[in-house]
Amino acid sequence: MYAEERQRSIVDLVLADGRAAVGDLATQLDVTPETIRRDLDRLEADGLVRRVHGGALPGGPVTALEFTMDERELTQSAEKERIAAVAEQLLPASGGSVIVDAGTTTGRLVGRLPLDTDLTIVTTSVTIAARLTRHHDLTLHVIGGRVRPTTQTAVGPTTVTDLARLRVDVAFLGTNGLTAHFGASTPDADESAAKRAMVDAAHRVVVLADATKLGREHLHRVVDADRIDTVVTDDAADPDHVAALERVGVRVVLA
Repeated sequence: MYAEERQRSIVDLVLADGRAAVGDLATQLDVTPETIRRDLDRLEADGLVRRVHGGALPGGPVTALEFTMDERELTQSAEKERIAAVAEQLLPASGGSVIVDAGTTTGRLVGRLPLDTDLTIVTTSVTIAARLTRHHDLTLHVIGGRVRPTTQTAVGPTTVTDLARLRVDVAFLGTNGLTAHFGASTPDADESAAKRAMVDAAHRVVVLADATKLGREHLHRVVDADRIDTVVTDDAADPDHVAALERVGVRVVLA
């Protein structure tokens, strides 16, 4: 397990239980207590946890840490695969159009598409665009802009302007955090603006988010929850988070 993946797991465990002991974390993650203490020092410096004697508490509701695509690919893999399978059923009929956001779960959705898929697909993601080049029956539009190395997606004024000229049937979005109160959110301002432009370009908005994303709020809001039509998450989702989303009119589907 990479250090960044382990630290993400530590944050997840602390948030899920409200606190975590060093010894318990070391056992669950199969590393030494000294390694956990170093991880907690890093996470406390980032404001993600608060060190207490023998363990850690949540550092607060707002998160600024962002993991790379390679690191995300290693986490919640089975859950993301189930989410993608459900999301596949939400694609428009043959001849329809979609925007596919960058992300490892949206990438799994794209990976499920048959080679003879007859859709128009718009994406800002370099990796998703590369996956789709072998699908000869679909029409692929790649939106330009500055490519962020962390997420391998285009962002910036050009990206937002180009998306503003489009109208598609469905936008499939990834997100770093999702709550009924704050909506979908992400640590990066430019990425938030690009995602918001995707929402504005779509008749329907489907957010693909594994259960670890629910209940989290990041620095930059993408869109209010009531602008989201459907959230596809996994069956480990906290029922309270699901109920809160449903109260504001979001359809939540558990994979």
